[in-house]
Amino acid sequence: MNIKDYGFDHYTEKDSISAAPARIVAVHKGRFGIVSDFGEGYAVLKGRGYYHGGESFPTVGDFVLIEHNNDGDSRIIKTLERRTYFSRRDPDKGRGEQAVAANFDYVFIMQSMNHDFNPKRMERYLTVARQSKAEPVIVLTKADLTDDHLPYILEASNVAEGVRLCIVSAKTGYGMNELQPCLQKGKTLVFLGSSGVGKSSLVNALAGESIMDEGGIREDDSKGRHTTTHRQLIMLKNGVMIIDTPGMRELGMWDISEGLGEAFSDIEALAECCRFRDCRHESEPGCAVREAIRSGELDERRFESYKKIKAEAKYGGDSAEYRRQKEQFFKTVTVNERKKKKNMPGYKP
Repeated sequence: MNIKDYGFDHYTEKDSISAAPARIVAVHKGRFGIVSDFGEGYAVLKGRGYYHGGESFPTVGDFVLIEHNNDGDSRIIKTLERRTYFSRRDPDKGRGEQAVAANFDYVFIMQSMNHDFNPKRMERYLTVARQSKAEPVIVLTKADLTDDHLPYILEASNVAEGVRLCIVSAKTGYGMNELQPCLQKGKTLVFLGSSGVGKSSLVNALAGESIMDEGGIREDDSKGRHTTTHRQLIMLKNGVMIIDTPGMRELGMWDISEGLGEAFSDIEALAECCRFRDCRHESEPGCAVREAIRSGELDERRFESYKKIKAEAKYGGDSAEYRRQKEQFFKTVTVNERKKKKNMPGYKP
């Protein structure tokens, strides 16, 4: 086995004579599946560097340095610099950042052409994909469910102008050749999409064999059940790798300052033309954003999506603080209402 087949192209000085590069291919609680020039195996963290030395905790897709052990678990001593990565709020701590996938080349933003199709969700996924620094690709699945693809194409193109758009059916093979430019040996893909969108079906179609369980679909709402139980990197026979992780279902907004600007570049360009630098785009004079909405140049629904994602991201790093401020707001409202009642004629406590 050659670690370069798994996309390793880092130049690094080894921390010690025994250190070797490896890639994280699975994340279990306290234990990591790895591949290296020694083959497949498992590893644990070297406590000094990770719990006391400030090393970034590895996630699926990470390249790391290990102290190899022929007779048991190797030890991970360093996480190498990431080219791309997704992060979210740490679900265990309620605050802080947690990486959930790293070192991928393409983000397949998947939506099916049925009840699941949701432009607002697509905008969210596009924002985090842009922030990750990987190339986003819009993949509209289940093309066999409708003969009229045009409405979906127009909606997706409006949300993701300039982004590669592919229409496929894993069931019939329709459009699968459109994905070929992304399916190069040594490249890593990440799928973003809700349950039932056809992620497992697409993986199986790309693999040419059934390697992932395909969850059943409820006919009334086109929803499916989650089939991934742990984070993993899957190597296909053609040398393409796919990162599948249950954490992507709950991908929250962390630092998306750059991704938001790229996903909504039209709005941010308009904002630069506002008369006031701190314009809130509400009722201020000389607001270029509101003028664009009035003239029809900008869809107000898109602007509302932008504001919602930006507001969510504002508290992405500290959801506890967001909840505290929200609770304080409603307490203040309640107190003010009580004061008003006390001042009303005939008030009785």
